[in-house]
Amino acid sequence: MSSLPRRGKSVAKAPTSEELPSFLNLTSESEEEEEEWEPKSKIARRPRLPKKTEAETKKAAAPRSTVARKMVKKVAIKEEMDVSLPIAPVEDNKMQLLKLKEEDAGTKPKSLNQKPEVPKKREINSFQGKNQNRLVIDEKPSTSVPVVKQEKCEEEFAFDEPPSKKIKLTACPEGKPVKNLGGNKIKEEFEMNWDIVQALSEITNVEPWVCANLIRLFQEENTIPFIARYRKELINNLEADALREVQQTLEELRTVAKKTHTMIQKLKKEGKLSSCLLKGLLNCRTLEELDHVSAPYKTGSKGTKAQRAKQLGLEPAALSLLQNPMELNLFSYIRPNTKGLANIQEVEAGVQHILADIFAKDKDTLDFIRKLCQQRYISIQSTLAKMSSKNGNEKDIDKFQLYHEFSCNIKNIQHHQILAINRGENLKILTVKVNIPDGVKNEFCWWCVNERWRPKQFLKPEFMRILWSSVEDAYKRLIYPLLCREFRSKLTSDAEKESVMMFGRNLRQLLLTSPVRGRTLMGVDPGYKHGCKLAIISPTSQILHTDVVYLHSGQGFHEAEKIKRLLLQYNCSTVVIGNGTACRETEAYFADLIMKKYFAPLDVVYCIVSEAGASIYSVSPEASKEMPDLDPNLRSAVSIARRVQDPLAELVKIEPKHIGVGMYQHDVSQTLLKATLDSVVEECVSFVGVDINICSEILLRHIAGLNTNRAKNIIEWREKNGPFINREQLKEVKGLGPKTFQQCAGFIRFNQEYIKTFCSNKKNELGSRALLTKAGALGKKKSKLTPCASQQPNPLDQTCIHPESYNIAMRFLSLIGGNANDIGKSDMQQKVNAVIQKEGLEGTAKRLNTTVHTLQLIIDGLTQPEGYDIRTDFDKPDFKRSIVCFEDLSVGAVLTGKVENATPFGVFVDIGVGKSGLIPVRNITEAKLSKVKKRRSLGLGPGERVEVKVLNVDIPRLRITLDLIRVL
Repeated sequence: MSSLPRRGKSVAKAPTSEELPSFLNLTSESEEEEEEWEPKSKIARRPRLPKKTEAETKKAAAPRSTVARKMVKKVAIKEEMDVSLPIAPVEDNKMQLLKLKEEDAGTKPKSLNQKPEVPKKREINSFQGKNQNRLVIDEKPSTSVPVVKQEKCEEEFAFDEPPSKKIKLTACPEGKPVKNLGGNKIKEEFEMNWDIVQALSEITNVEPWVCANLIRLFQEENTIPFIARYRKELINNLEADALREVQQTLEELRTVAKKTHTMIQKLKKEGKLSSCLLKGLLNCRTLEELDHVSAPYKTGSKGTKAQRAKQLGLEPAALSLLQNPMELNLFSYIRPNTKGLANIQEVEAGVQHILADIFAKDKDTLDFIRKLCQQRYISIQSTLAKMSSKNGNEKDIDKFQLYHEFSCNIKNIQHHQILAINRGENLKILTVKVNIPDGVKNEFCWWCVNERWRPKQFLKPEFMRILWSSVEDAYKRLIYPLLCREFRSKLTSDAEKESVMMFGRNLRQLLLTSPVRGRTLMGVDPGYKHGCKLAIISPTSQILHTDVVYLHSGQGFHEAEKIKRLLLQYNCSTVVIGNGTACRETEAYFADLIMKKYFAPLDVVYCIVSEAGASIYSVSPEASKEMPDLDPNLRSAVSIARRVQDPLAELVKIEPKHIGVGMYQHDVSQTLLKATLDSVVEECVSFVGVDINICSEILLRHIAGLNTNRAKNIIEWREKNGPFINREQLKEVKGLGPKTFQQCAGFIRFNQEYIKTFCSNKKNELGSRALLTKAGALGKKKSKLTPCASQQPNPLDQTCIHPESYNIAMRFLSLIGGNANDIGKSDMQQKVNAVIQKEGLEGTAKRLNTTVHTLQLIIDGLTQPEGYDIRTDFDKPDFKRSIVCFEDLSVGAVLTGKVENATPFGVFVDIGVGKSGLIPVRNITEAKLSKVKKRRSLGLGPGERVEVKVLNVDIPRLRITLDLIRVL
């Protein structure tokens, strides 16, 4: 999937300047002169916004803010309405409504399967309209406002049963949270010249109506697990990974908008803001574009060549060369005693700098050169830096041997190659540059002179020479560096996102490893000098015994007796060995005893698990609180054993980045990495679900909508009042309002057998008290115990059905003639199949006035067996009785192994020889993957068992190349 205050707000923030690669900190202006320059006569002209326009802006803002307030008021009223049945139209009608909205907003409607089209760029063949002195506020407002505002419509966006209390919503109707964009007070200042819905759709390739819905859902602080499971009809059934990508992109766009308006306010205060500059700033979609436009105006900058020329009064001459060259006389601008105007050459140079600045800041010009680059071969090259070849560490230099003379098309380069090149550049081992062919420059210059910036009148040869020089200067000095930064920033951003997403996928696969229940386990933390730490845990994760044995110091035979005695005493036949120091020797020790049947009559097996993060956890405050009487070294052995018994419950105690299933995790944005991994943990814990009456506080805090304080309050309520009887009791916990209840209720489970036993005992206890209490005291006692006694268990609480859909579930049970007490039984499955075969899924959903997705979720909840766990579909640890040595491997040998880590270039598989083998990505094809398992992508994840064939064994380098045969 942090520094986030709430679990429900796991958002990815834009990287800070410290986290950006070095190439992004370069400026476009490389032309600054060596000596300080100041004009002798202060004729600086700072264009200011006309007062009349400012007044019109304030007047125009008033009616729109009124509309926003009306919309918020109307939404609040609708939220308070008691809707007993869900209002969910048929999907076709919903799409028609959404299309009508898009047409009203001036956007082109799109179908569900149609990818968003990039709007065609408008080519302007003359200078007319370039320097229009009007503010962007007078232009057509962003279409994102009406589109998302109308998403408040109840017919399109209604919950099945709204909470009993009013949900507290943010007051900004276009889906921008108050905390990010300043709220309603300065709403107009955060509007851009681009539509945030359309921009989000173009970047993520998600339909505009889905983007509009997601903006509203995120604005209302809905979590990704809740959206992915219970709002499928609003998001076109997107998966959690896609939702995270949209959320991250939305935050990036909002960051650009926020920084843009901060810059506008700063320039306005300094008196540097003109209408042309304002339009350029509001057109920016990325931080690189914003930096390009605003760099010359930053405080502390001594100014660009164009600014200096404007201070000398040469701007009218530059504009006249394009609009009215027949009346232009450059000799009239010569001032012999003024530096920069001393002769005709200096005057021409000043005009050239102003024109180059105009060309480089023009949106149509930049759009043309970007489109041109997309059609040409643009490559990224890396070479060994001269300084590193002389002074660098040879070991570090050899790591980047593949990139000493490397060149690749930017369209074909792999993500891991970009990250490797960036790391080499940061270590000053590699020199990197983007190569744009000269043909791009030639075609661009011709287009500028003959199309975009063609003068209105005939140009004299000397003026045509100035125009050509200006275009070439604009490309070489301003546009080319901008393009290089944009290309590298885009490549780095995509590579970082893919690396983070790969880390998230691997983490999900590891967290969802199938638990090994009902076994007594012995965890072994291997070691040499300090011995091997042992911990035996019961099937319920209780610590039965801890000890230390010294297997590798000449006492192996004596310690074997102790181990055998412990295994027989606790009837333990499964040994779990950590893969740290002395792992291979410890594995060989146990394998030898097992082969000799030393532990008879027990049939002992063992498995190897990753102990990444176990040492960090053993000294953490959580471990000290959970196991206060144990030595930290023994705590790690307990953690190793519990990783097999219940991987999810144990691994959530460790910070995700310490689990070690990623790639280049230290080179990517740490903010993005932490937010994504925390979101993945929240998704896994929520989808698996937790039993509210037995789960730990650490596991509970990762449920969607909950955080540390709320989890603590739930545990305190449970300790004070006894176990929870049903989901409705969650509303009695301090800090759990309607919104929190809505987000977390569907992921919390109740063991019905335990609840029924507790209620029966409670009833008997109350009955015995009634016989021993006087009449007067009895009445008082009854009045206190009535609320508790009235709580009844609800069989639906053991399912994934959300409480907002209980009404529909009960009507569906009435329709099929079922009983809530028969949930998960075979009779229920037969009754459901009979109705669905007769009326169909869509017909039944229409009859119940609900959506197909909601009905399917209800069917799954009613038919899944009691105690169903989604992790049963995933692989369990690979238990072994013997060991294979590295020297025993031969080309062509067929082995079974377990995936340890997945990367974009291949998959590492543990085949039990102490060194993982690599399956190159080219050997992983769709035909070799399992057809039964549901896959999010064409790839393998940690924990999956595979059958492989050895292709190559490099003993000196300890490298093994494998071929995938099939997934087991």
